[in-house]
Amino acid sequence: MWYKIFIFTIVCVFTYILKKLHDTGPNRVKFYFNFFLFYFLSSMLAAVIWPYFLLSPKNVRNAKIAVRLLKHITKLYDLKWHLRDGKILAEDRGAVIISNHQSSLDILGMFNIWEVVDKLAAIAKKELFYVWPFGLSAYLAGVVYIDRRNAKGAYKQLKITSEVMVKNKTKIWLFPEGTRNKDYTKLQPFKKGAFNIAVAAQVPIIPVVFSPYYFINKEKYIFNKGHVIIQCLEPVPTVGLTMEDVPDLIDRVHQKMSVAYQEISKEVFSSLPADYPVTLVG
Repeated sequence: MWYKIFIFTIVCVFTYILKKLHDTGPNRVKFYFNFFLFYFLSSMLAAVIWPYFLLSPKNVRNAKIAVRLLKHITKLYDLKWHLRDGKILAEDRGAVIISNHQSSLDILGMFNIWEVVDKLAAIAKKELFYVWPFGLSAYLAGVVYIDRRNAKGAYKQLKITSEVMVKNKTKIWLFPEGTRNKDYTKLQPFKKGAFNIAVAAQVPIIPVVFSPYYFINKEKYIFNKGHVIIQCLEPVPTVGLTMEDVPDLIDRVHQKMSVAYQEISKEVFSSLPADYPVTLVG
């Protein structure tokens, strides 16, 4: 008797979840389940693969192994990432890649273009390291953690990273906005860290612009399928620049990325049905 009740309850709950996962409107169950799935699968892979990374710890080549597997999570969400002018990222040279920051799903976007970049080291806040096993696995795969509360220590770590970037022709990826941007209508102001690194190493800055994640709205619990344009812009040289030029450099790059962001935003939104459940601020 109790066994039948238990089975019936499980079936009802499972049916309810499946129904919710297929809804396209506001849906708290689907919203949290999709993010949980991303974190869960990433953690499971990290738990399995980190011992292998010990064979060559902190080698950026390790990341490519994990990325080949993790990028397929995209298919579960039916997300499409369209890279434009990827040849810019493929050039074999040291460079600082900067992009706008909207969500933890930015990592999925990076995973889907990582092999184009080839030798890449991401910069992340120190707190992420303690999210095990993902934090440990990422560390062994070459992710550089910095303590944003310790400016001196962070600068020292980034200086070491810059030297490796130039010597090994490795690119580093940073989000100059610093925090996730909840306003999909414009980019946030840029912090100077990424630009200081580029100028100090005399390597180009490669701006990369992600179109708005119109399919996600935290306030309305929306997480649907969608597509994202990843637009690479022409590299901005820093040869001959000094730290005094950084403020102007930030303004120029921010302007270029803002124009590109507005252009691809219009392109993406114009392709959506008129009744699509999206807001520009979410």
